[in-house]
Amino acid sequence: MIPLLDLKAQYSQIKDQINAAIRDVLESQYFILGPTVSDFEKNIVAYTQSKYAIGVASGSDALLLSLMAIDLRPGDEVITTPYTFFSTASCISRLGAKPVFVDIDPKTYNIDPNLIEAKITLRTKAIIPVDLYGQAADMDPIMACAKKHQLTVIEDAAQALSATYKGKKCSTLGDLGAISFFPSKNLGGYGDGGMVITDNEELAEKIKILRVHGAKPKYYHDYIGCASRLDALQAAVLNVKLKYLDQWSQGRQKNAKEYDALFSSKDVQTPFIDEHCQHVYNQYVIRVSKRDPLRDFLKEKEISTEIYYPRPLHLQKCFADLGYKEGDFPESEKAAQETLALPIYPELSQQNQRMIVDTISQFYN
Repeated sequence: MIPLLDLKAQYSQIKDQINAAIRDVLESQYFILGPTVSDFEKNIVAYTQSKYAIGVASGSDALLLSLMAIDLRPGDEVITTPYTFFSTASCISRLGAKPVFVDIDPKTYNIDPNLIEAKITLRTKAIIPVDLYGQAADMDPIMACAKKHQLTVIEDAAQALSATYKGKKCSTLGDLGAISFFPSKNLGGYGDGGMVITDNEELAEKIKILRVHGAKPKYYHDYIGCASRLDALQAAVLNVKLKYLDQWSQGRQKNAKEYDALFSSKDVQTPFIDEHCQHVYNQYVIRVSKRDPLRDFLKEKEISTEIYYPRPLHLQKCFADLGYKEGDFPESEKAAQETLALPIYPELSQQNQRMIVDTISQFYN
């Protein structure tokens, strides 16, 4: 059996360090925020070369709190992509605002900057581009458009910590950046966790307040916030794992190059890499014909895969009130029907990679 992700292999390499870090937290009995979380926030600031990092309960909450910090209100609009994980858009709707979708670039699967300006209205307050699969969105034209129309850009970098765009780390490319530490991410915790990155002192301070019910000092509330704090156990684990992040990213890049070299079938389109980007392959996603039969065939051969994402957000039942229909975003819809993620974790052996490629070739031959 070849799994999509083998976290046990990763854990076995750093087990002693992880266990010691967890024991330190247990001995301290300091579980919510505290010095361990502060240390991790400082380490992320140093790693991303940003000014502020605020630990929160999840990547989804990192997006939600960013929107709360800019006072997103009912009736406001936020432009984003329909080809992404659910929380990119759900955080907008949760605040009573309206997601406004823009189709993707068919090569990168990221939002097409050329289509954004036409969707801007007097109600538009922000843009949320997504660094999908571990490759940055084309941020320069997005930021230029936002500046022209005085909009906030919240970069959804949940899948792209350690990736770069023109030499700058993902999560630092917008006014705010959202990171996820979900276990399957390149830097994954042992549960939920997230972080907001910004260079804006005012927004950073507001998010720190919002994550503790909007209170500063305790029991005195200027805002209606929520309970969304990165806990110390997660921070302890992530502090250990952060030391290995670049090494693991390089392992994924090495495996991606191996895949690229092995695939020769015209039926398989390997990932496109923008010249301005360093891709970190949170997912290695191929584009194929007969995607679903191929996936069934790989499953029979005990090769795990995943579809990110089988139904674009504009066609989800919960967003029916937005009035979108099939055909509105053809590139997103086509990608949802043709893309397939293969195992890419750093510990994946070349032998298993060859087996995966040979099995896919066998299907098409």
